[in-house]
Amino acid sequence: MSTEVDHLVVAAATLDEGVRWCEATLGLTPAAGGRHDFMGTHNRVLATSSAAFPRSYLEIIAVDPQAAPLQRLRWFGLDDAQQQARLRAEGPRLIHVVVRTHEMETHRWGLINKGLNPGPLVEGQRDSEHGPLAWRITVRDDGRLLAGGVLPTLIRWDSAHPADHMPDQGARLLSLRLDGLPAVARELLRIKGVEADPQAPPRLSAVVATPQGEVSLQS
Repeated sequence: MSTEVDHLVVAAATLDEGVRWCEATLGLTPAAGGRHDFMGTHNRVLATSSAAFPRSYLEIIAVDPQAAPLQRLRWFGLDDAQQQARLRAEGPRLIHVVVRTHEMETHRWGLINKGLNPGPLVEGQRDSEHGPLAWRITVRDDGRLLAGGVLPTLIRWDSAHPADHMPDQGARLLSLRLDGLPAVARELLRIKGVEADPQAPPRLSAVVATPQGEVSLQS
């Protein structure tokens, strides 16, 4: 029961800053995304599908300043004051990875039983240019990311996968390391193509090929 990399998460203080980061770092302008009204965020996306990581993409996400007040904390630690301060001071950065699974409850409860609670399932949806998207995703009530962000969030798509309609701009995810990923989580999730050193400090490291050359991203 393996899982696959669904998308990398790059957080930004504002979505405009995230777009500028992508253009400066990868030489590419991310495609239109959408608004997550239930989480008070919005995003832009960049296809990174490759032989090693099919249907993968890069998500640039930020708090939506036009969002209505929420009754919960946002996902990916976006309400964390320290994280927001770092994003304002240092700019957008890779913070997380989401993996897709066809055995959501098996993997979720497996993590819970190992003391790594990824949170309850939340139903998500947003509009896209090619129709509505719908998914189920694990989000902790406190919004926190565990293990320094290297413990993946779980997702299962209940609609067409968004990567199926993203423009191919020539970006390819070549490799991903999740150093600091607890060994029990690595054994349980069996993420295809991902390397990890459970003894190392938490850090995400990705290599993305672009038309301008290979680019390394680190958390």
